[in-house]
Amino acid sequence: MTPSPAANLVDWTLEASVVGSFTRIGYLVRRRLFDWAPLQSFGLDGKVAIVTGATSGLGRAAAESIAALGGHVCIVGRDPERTERARREISAATGSAVEADLADLSSLAETAALAARFAERHDRLDVLVLNAGALNHAYTVTDEGNETTLATHVLSQFLLTRALRPLLEASAPSRVIVVASGGMYTQPLDVDALDPEPAGYDGTKTYARCKRAEVVLAEEWTQHLLDTGVSVNAMHPGWADTPGLRTALPGFRRIIGPLLRTPEEGADTIVWLAAAPDAANLSGLFFLDRGARAKHRLRRTRRPDEAREAARLWQLCTERTAPFTAGADGSAD
Repeated sequence: MTPSPAANLVDWTLEASVVGSFTRIGYLVRRRLFDWAPLQSFGLDGKVAIVTGATSGLGRAAAESIAALGGHVCIVGRDPERTERARREISAATGSAVEADLADLSSLAETAALAARFAERHDRLDVLVLNAGALNHAYTVTDEGNETTLATHVLSQFLLTRALRPLLEASAPSRVIVVASGGMYTQPLDVDALDPEPAGYDGTKTYARCKRAEVVLAEEWTQHLLDTGVSVNAMHPGWADTPGLRTALPGFRRIIGPLLRTPEEGADTIVWLAAAPDAANLSGLFFLDRGARAKHRLRRTRRPDEAREAARLWQLCTERTAPFTAGADGSAD
């Protein structure tokens, strides 16, 4: 159904307001305005999915919805007890078999090992949800020498996508969904800034820069996966009341409080991108509330040389992950 001009005007007004768009208001209005099909009307029977960062919040909500639609889900977490508890609870709630794997996705070695284990157990992958992440207020570096936010949000996602590419192509049409953040609107793509110095480190800016990089990499993957049947899209969930937000931004939560989305509302577009026929054959776009959105809101985040900077980002990811990708996908990308 084609939206009416009036519906599009209301949507535009919400989007321009930011608060109206990103809070629960935007979700509830758009759901009604565009007469969304319920997620339960979609099916994922026989499909195999990975959801990273799935022990709580958006990842947990997305994994449970995908399992409820008939998908076979592998949830990925860091903590053994929390991950197993989430697996048990999702399986009990949905009546579906759910598997779990453990990996600290700030570690490229553990990311590569996760992909290898999964490939040993499965001959297909239909949906890859890249959700794991955290906002760190203190500067930290992994044992492999990468700043932790960069490692978790950018390098690990790149490595996991590359390593699992053969399974994604074998299952085409398949879908990769990058869970970004509206915070990326505050920062341009700046590859040099992705490697911050300890002095003057700003965790919120670093997080936003990495989220911008995630969105750009979704565009780049679209070009590298042309004609393979693998679509790659980024989305942002709006402002959702998750454990991560409560820990990282308690002051923001106190102010916005009742307007925050539930994790299920924030995860709706993740599941829609994973399952909806309307989301098929789309790639390289940035979504909120089941609609493609602009990737820039501020003039200062636009770079005339963004294509060159995107190529630099791809090169950075290729070089940093190279020790962990030898022969992983059989490609020279």
